Amino acid sequence: MNFNQTELSGYLQVFWQFSWPQWIIFSLVINIFLYLFSIGLYVFIEKTCRKSQLQEKNHPVARSDFYLSLITIVCNSFVLLLGAFLWKTGWIVLGQNQSVIGIIAEVVALLLLMDLLMYFFHFAAHLPFIYTMLHGKHHEHVSTNFLSLFVLHPFETIGFGLMMLVLLIGYDFSVTSVSIYLLINLIWGTIGHLNREFFPASFDHFFVGTTRFHNQHHLDESKNFGFYTSIWDRLFGTYK
Repeated sequence: MNFNQTELSGYLQVFWQFSWPQWIIFSLVINIFLYLFSIGLYVFIEKTCRKSQLQEKNHPVARSDFYLSLITIVCNSFVLLLGAFLWKTGWIVLGQNQSVIGIIAEVVALLLLMDLLMYFFHFAAHLPFIYTMLHGKHHEHVSTNFLSLFVLHPFETIGFGLMMLVLLIGYDFSVTSVSIYLLINLIWGTIGHLNREFFPASFDHFFVGTTRFHNQHHLDESKNFGFYTSIWDRLFGTYK
């Protein structure tokens, strides 16, 4: 798989020249920053949102959850490093699409494709054996708190990342589109684990995976496996 380095522009050339120790430091720093950003966004919305809570109390913050959230940071850093390796070896090629329409189309495609893959991945995580081994820890948070998004078994975290890397191998998404998608993913995950509805009630009619939609999944684990949308739950009969 030949890759012409002259196609890289600007800051991508800087990343291309990173040594692996630099990549390790960068991946840890960026993931710690995103972790803190998510917590800060959660707390900000909690303090400023006037809507009533979806459940009576937030899930208490446990020390074990904090440690597990730190492991999630390490796992996300590993996925980024794996992505960098695949990019450096030519398996992943970042496109140069700079048109607004093209970027919007790629972001929408990433959202829908990842939502579909995550639906099946999430559904499989609720199979009895897998649930007991992996996903049950996340569902100890029947209500949620600012760490709930990061309370995942390491295999789940890496599994989500691998699905993303498979899509990047299959199509040359632009770095701008990928960056926008990842930011939306973090914000959406944070909002989805609030204990207050963030979206207007009308958004349910637009197949949006609202806060209430995901909160309902924590209350009834047999429903609402989607993430960004309710499309696949409606299609496969798991919507509530």
